[in-house]
Amino acid sequence: MPQHAPAARICRDCDGFAAVVITTGSRHTDGTRVTLTVGCPACHGTGNAPAARFARVGR
Repeated sequence: MPQHAPAARICRDCDGFAAVVITTGSRHTDGTRVTLTVGCPACHGTGNAPAARFARVGR
């Protein structure tokens, strides 16, 4: 019987691409570009979906 691999918990906001680098358009004195690294606010840069939080409903 085939074994099924568990589904990866990939963040739905960033699709697993948790950090991006954005150029500002400026350059350093050595000629390289000035960049900013921005992490996904939902998964905090991990790329994994946060754990599900269940609310207890009823009595």
